[in-house]
Amino acid sequence: MARYVFITGGVVSSLGKGLASAALGALLQARGYKVRLRKLDPYLNVDPGTMSPYQHGECFVTDDGAETDLDLGHYERFTGRPATKQDNITTGKIYQDILAKERRGDYLGGTVQVIPHVTDAIKEFVVAGNEDYDFVLIEVGGTVGDIEGLPFFEAIRQLGNELPRDHAVYVHLTLMPYIPSAGELKTKPTQHSVKELRSIGIQPDILLVRADRSIPETERRKLSLFCNVRPSAVIQALDVPSIYDVPIAYHEQGLDDEVLAAFGIGGVREPDVSRWRGISDRIHNPEGQVTIAVVGKYTEMKDAYKSLTEALTHGGIANRVKVNIDWLESEVFEKEDPTPYLEHVHGILVPGGFGKRGTEGKILAASHARRKKIPYFGICFGMQMAVIEAARNLAGIADANSTEFGPCEAPVVGLLTEWVKGNELHTREEGGDLGGTMRLGAYEARLEAGSKIAEIYGSTVISERHRHRYEVNIAYRDALEAAGLHISGMSPDGILPETVEIADHPWFIGVQYHPELKSRPFEPHPLFTSFIAAAKEQSRLV
Repeated sequence: MARYVFITGGVVSSLGKGLASAALGALLQARGYKVRLRKLDPYLNVDPGTMSPYQHGECFVTDDGAETDLDLGHYERFTGRPATKQDNITTGKIYQDILAKERRGDYLGGTVQVIPHVTDAIKEFVVAGNEDYDFVLIEVGGTVGDIEGLPFFEAIRQLGNELPRDHAVYVHLTLMPYIPSAGELKTKPTQHSVKELRSIGIQPDILLVRADRSIPETERRKLSLFCNVRPSAVIQALDVPSIYDVPIAYHEQGLDDEVLAAFGIGGVREPDVSRWRGISDRIHNPEGQVTIAVVGKYTEMKDAYKSLTEALTHGGIANRVKVNIDWLESEVFEKEDPTPYLEHVHGILVPGGFGKRGTEGKILAASHARRKKIPYFGICFGMQMAVIEAARNLAGIADANSTEFGPCEAPVVGLLTEWVKGNELHTREEGGDLGGTMRLGAYEARLEAGSKIAEIYGSTVISERHRHRYEVNIAYRDALEAAGLHISGMSPDGILPETVEIADHPWFIGVQYHPELKSRPFEPHPLFTSFIAAAKEQSRLV
């Protein structure tokens, strides 16, 4: 039977519960255990699909088409296990399901309440489908004390009593701030956080304490005493240079040993963390460096591009170079000449996005990359902007644009109203709901034999994850290809363009999907590996 580790957070948000969960999962995997990670999100949105990146960061998409929390990206990157729609649930989704049952009369006239109906639904989600796993790690979003999180904390409290003895462990992640004026690390925030957790009925077994400097033994004993945990279970979680140093750092502090001890498991072999040490060595001892300009519209919120940032890092790992990222707001290019911002970079990447703001700046970035022969990578929206740029400046279609920005004379990019997934036809009405109505999840594409992108993949059949409403209009294919922009990848039915490239360019590729979502530190995505290799070559020319 699976054992459960519940990871909660206190004091402040953004302490790294997702990374801690992912790192612990990786360490348990390294000991030979089969691990699953799940995320409970307390907000009322059904999923993060309609939330602004400024509100919630990246929306991570799974193969089966779920729009999920960005922490699931960390889970995948650290464990290599593909997440599914069964690995993330929100308050909104739970209430949606419960209210649908109530409307059908499933509760037979009973009063529907938070306890037991909501908490039972949470518990059912947590324990479902875990028969094949040794450990299930459950991250609870938000911080203890949040009103919206109370049903989740109550549910995991109940599970602690309902599961067999020694089958539930609670890890609480807190902050120990350093007060410069006092010259001290302070334990009181952690004490108050644990007090709040205990008032709900949960006694943490392990404290994972974030700090920017080593925690003195006296302070660790103080936390042990006041928070009612064993001294060895106070684990310091210090800042590290790279997120891929976290599994090694946590193992050295004894986190995985303490979790197994809390379950009463002893005498197991040490984890093999050699591959993590290998990744760390490549990151900290590069043989060169490249600079990539990411021209986007959410650049003030780096979490909006979390998977993209990591995929670029993975490309650097594969090429043994450090990847420096210049975050450039695309709107700036609409007011100023982009050349001074881009003349020193070795590659230009335009990522996904929605809406009209900043689009002309992205088009100018694509134009600069094409004209100056700088490696260009257009992802989703970035591919569409490259197509519009080529239509205007190469094919002579002056009015080329996207209907996403309003009616236009030459809709080179238009709203996707129907598409096929497997044997099922999906349709969308203009002006319909936004949530869950995009082309979402893994779809196959057929790459043209002999094309650059087929050479990069080493295959003419690929499967990649999508998240978009608009597509390049196949009606403009002949005009675009005659001008030099080649559509080298199509959907299996031959209707939807999936990839474009320019043959007489060092590296100019656009893709309609999101390859960054499938990149791993141990398996860098081939497109990012190739893109950074091209940037590395460009660095020798600049």
